[in-house]
Amino acid sequence: MLEARGLVKHFPLTRGILFRRQVGAVRAVDGVSFTLGRGETLGVVGESGCGKSTVAKLLVSLERPTAGEIIYKGEDISRLSGRALKAVRRNIQMVFQDPYTSLNPRMTVGDIIGEPFDIHPEAAPKGDRRRRVRDLLDVVGLNPEYLNRYPHQFSGGQRQRIGIARGLALNPEIIVADEPVSALDVSVQAQVVNLMERLQEEFGLSYVFIAHDLSIVRHISDRVGVMYLGKIVEIGTDHAIYDHPTHPYTQALLSAVPVPDPEARERRERIILAGDVPSPANPPSGCGFRTRCWKARDLCADVEPPLAVPVEFAAAPGVVAHDSACHFAEEKPQVASA
Repeated sequence: MLEARGLVKHFPLTRGILFRRQVGAVRAVDGVSFTLGRGETLGVVGESGCGKSTVAKLLVSLERPTAGEIIYKGEDISRLSGRALKAVRRNIQMVFQDPYTSLNPRMTVGDIIGEPFDIHPEAAPKGDRRRRVRDLLDVVGLNPEYLNRYPHQFSGGQRQRIGIARGLALNPEIIVADEPVSALDVSVQAQVVNLMERLQEEFGLSYVFIAHDLSIVRHISDRVGVMYLGKIVEIGTDHAIYDHPTHPYTQALLSAVPVPDPEARERRERIILAGDVPSPANPPSGCGFRTRCWKARDLCADVEPPLAVPVEFAAAPGVVAHDSACHFAEEKPQVASA
């Protein structure tokens, strides 16, 4: 369905008042590649500032890539504009992170969900739009009679359901969900994730699901990509990533996941990373994670590790081979699986 090839997004840093000149660049996304299959959910995880949301904006053309390609059904859509871009956007929709700011407070729910029909009038006859809006409210679990209410009259979870209904209005094939549950209470998060799973099965949707909560990502994803400093450092099936993490950063993330079983919590070794995330305006040479990695050696500073299956994993029994960007990936992680 969708393929990202070497996606790069650099934001220029300028200096001066009258004569501004570029003095550097923030490497928000620095060479990201992945594929998304029909009906598949690709989870993208990583800490704040790693480039997850920028990837989401690139996929729906809210930002233009500095380099790289976004292939949708065999066509590079990253350079499209005008009618061609409008047609593609109908099939690739987005659910935003904050339901409190992504809905226009001056518009009724009916107008918010129905607005895509104004932009794409061919999607629904004018006389049928009110019925379509009521059906969409019902599909996401809201009372169809709410269409004349305003966003401030709804809770956070209900607002996110409205955002999901707006994303479904044009019958898209792909939905890019940018941390859709991070602003919600824990109990409401589960409801929204279960709703998205039901909608995926009902409408045959493909998801790019961006989050920083590893437990939610494991629940909904078929494959998981771990991002650090603008790059994907490990990608594979959910079982491969969670049961056999090979990259030190993934192992550190999993070691921080809360475990309800006291005995398992005592057995698990917690990895505390040293230092802070380097600035994307001045990333380290070689491996971007080496400044915080306990495995780092001289090679890590000189050569950037490729995102590939480690040689020792290719034939290891009982281990699912998957891509990892580490020169010194080990067969067994240093922490117990979360």
